[in-house]
Amino acid sequence: METLLAILIDGLVYASWLFIVAAGLTLVYGVMKILNMAHGSLYAIGAYSAASLVGWYFGSGHPPWGSFALFIGGAVIAGMVTGLIIERGVLRRMYGRDEVVMILVTYGVLLILEDVTKLLWGVDAYFAYQPYGMIGRVRFSDLTFAGYDLTLIAVAGLVGFALWYALNRTRQGKLLRAVIHDREISLAMGINVTRIFIVTFIIGSALGALAGGLTAPALSVAPGIGIEIIILAFAVVVIGGLGSVGGAAIGALLVGICRALAVHTYPQFELFIIYGVMAAVLAVRPQGLFVIARARKI
Repeated sequence: METLLAILIDGLVYASWLFIVAAGLTLVYGVMKILNMAHGSLYAIGAYSAASLVGWYFGSGHPPWGSFALFIGGAVIAGMVTGLIIERGVLRRMYGRDEVVMILVTYGVLLILEDVTKLLWGVDAYFAYQPYGMIGRVRFSDLTFAGYDLTLIAVAGLVGFALWYALNRTRQGKLLRAVIHDREISLAMGINVTRIFIVTFIIGSALGALAGGLTAPALSVAPGIGIEIIILAFAVVVIGGLGSVGGAAIGALLVGICRALAVHTYPQFELFIIYGVMAAVLAVRPQGLFVIARARKI
């Protein structure tokens, strides 16, 4: 029972982290039909921003609990600003192009941002460990878990609920869903598609940077983390179905539980299991588990 509990909680923690990253990626694809390769760099920028702010904050002797608002807010703002620059500076000139072209364009942005992060923060690893230990540890039976990790599960739940509510219960969300289903009809009905594109890309960028900021206290922030996360995020959104936020949640949960199962039972399969799950799902459902239905034009 203890092993099952450890697998469940470790899987939920890993899935929560993956979902926050993948939600921004799949949201942008669902609205704009852009598979944003630069999403991993937005994650890295959020992580570096958070780590830098945490180091400055604790080095200045400020009250410890204020660090949470600072590094989370700083990561989100960094992601929003970077996303706005990418959308206005690059993507708006490329709308209407083939999806493969957009992948190549965002891949070029990824390479540029990877060098930008090295220029700004150098090549040394950053450690923002202080917030991780402040929440303490939580005991379940004979097992203890970091309170920060459990908080990450709650944050992922809040992000998921906020996205669901925004898409299904607000006027702007319904307009966004209209753009998802048919961009041309939305334009003909007077919907400002350009503004929706801008807002969507900024929100997606903010989610990627938020995930980076939240995970910065739990790991070392070093060059290359953006490349690592974009591969995992792609696996999650492909499993769940490109463009589906709910699918991203199910995909992240499936990957998280399977990875935790491998870590606790067959550690040698940890690196393989994620791609094994993706291959198994695609063999049965080539478009993912919860692909968004497309309107058939006649």
